[in-house]
Amino acid sequence: MSAGTGGLLAGGVDGPGHLRALTSVVLDTLESAARARGGPLPAGGPDAVARRTTALAAPVLPEEGIGAEAALADLVRAVAEGAADPADPACVAHLHCPPLAVAVAAELAGAALNPSMDSWDQAPAAGVIEELTTAALARLVHPDAPAPDALITSGGTESNLVALLLARERAAPALLRVVTGANAHHSVHRAAWMLGLPAPTQVACHDGRIDPADLDRALAGLGGGPVLVVATAGTTDEGRIDPLPEIAGIVDRYGAELHVDAAYGGPLLFSEHLAPRLAGLDRAVSVTFDLHKLGWQPVAAGVLAVADTALLAPLSLRTDYLNADDDTEAGLPDLLGRSIRTTRRPDALKIAVTFRALGRRGLSELVERCVRTAEEFGRAVDARPALRRRPGAIGISTVLFRPVVADELEAEAGDAVVAEVRRTLLMDGRAVLGRAVAEDGDGRCRLWLKATLLHPAAATADLLPLLDLVEVAARRAAAEESGPGGTDAPAAERLSP
Repeated sequence: MSAGTGGLLAGGVDGPGHLRALTSVVLDTLESAARARGGPLPAGGPDAVARRTTALAAPVLPEEGIGAEAALADLVRAVAEGAADPADPACVAHLHCPPLAVAVAAELAGAALNPSMDSWDQAPAAGVIEELTTAALARLVHPDAPAPDALITSGGTESNLVALLLARERAAPALLRVVTGANAHHSVHRAAWMLGLPAPTQVACHDGRIDPADLDRALAGLGGGPVLVVATAGTTDEGRIDPLPEIAGIVDRYGAELHVDAAYGGPLLFSEHLAPRLAGLDRAVSVTFDLHKLGWQPVAAGVLAVADTALLAPLSLRTDYLNADDDTEAGLPDLLGRSIRTTRRPDALKIAVTFRALGRRGLSELVERCVRTAEEFGRAVDARPALRRRPGAIGISTVLFRPVVADELEAEAGDAVVAEVRRTLLMDGRAVLGRAVAEDGDGRCRLWLKATLLHPAAATADLLPLLDLVEVAARRAAAEESGPGGTDAPAAERLSP
């Protein structure tokens, strides 16, 4: 028997025992690797990470296996030491959340049992869990609809694709036109392309939000026919929420339909205090809602909610080996029409476990904490003369800011300083900040550093060292950008690891 083939399976009566020993290897390695990494990102940049990872992981397919424990120790160490760790308070670049331990534990159970969510005989109880979970989410999004429903998806991209697909089928045989803001996620445009629809009509935005007057003009210019307007509740770059009540009113006047991409902002609904920011969301025919962003689930945990379960009818599909007519008539649930995918993981399990563990109140507290921390972080930026926050309100939990020294240079050179600050911190492994081009107070677009705060346990004090790092890196980058006449930063301020 080759190395590592004893105790192969994770399921069955003996599987948990096999898994327990291997899980210990994984957990020990994760712990030691996090200490070895020593920060939110491995130092040295792509080449250094590739060398270290290859040294531990190659050859991936040896002639003879090295055994389960050794393979786990090497490759988990490689990926953990080389990880961007969203559990580190300085890892704030993206909508990339640190997952809750309870959700990860549920993910382990789902992986061990490995139900496939495309037929009842592969997922008897998991199908029930998914049904209960989607019903709860559908009611959260459309509380007053008579028969709301929801699908579990792989994330916002799939949810937006399915939303446009369903709208296209409702419009047939007429041609569906899509109208969206300049702030829309790229997946809306990609979905239109994939579905053979005309390129979306793009309307202007002001302060990162759809301009209702320009939307009105765009719909008037289309001259009738089926139209799907796509609004955003939580833009990727700025966390902005489109004026949903106004948009819904305009959509109604023109007889169009509304889809809202609330992949980022949807979880505000858990909070009675924050839910009013999403007023008008329930007027959408469909809503994208992610829980691997402001919901702390391991990827993937996407949702598409619809106002009426009948809207999902176009997804129905009959294939004898999964949902034969006589099986369905005999009472076996039909799961195939619950997705555009066939084989699917039991992603609803971790969501359901989290919901049961925390309840709506517990989830509300975590969401509110992230929003409150972002507001406090924004005030901390405002208090620093060397930094400047983008004018306006904080967008959910996203803060845009830039070094003042960048403003003292010509526009292109100033943006280059901002970009260099981000890259310096990445290469040194000290911080993971995002970047966003957004409108400034004078109406001009500038490059900003982006902090997307999704860490539910990080306090403002945990984030202040990040601002120190930015200030030091900015002085160095500005000195280099100004050329030979510039004064370099003191050696003590250099950020090399």
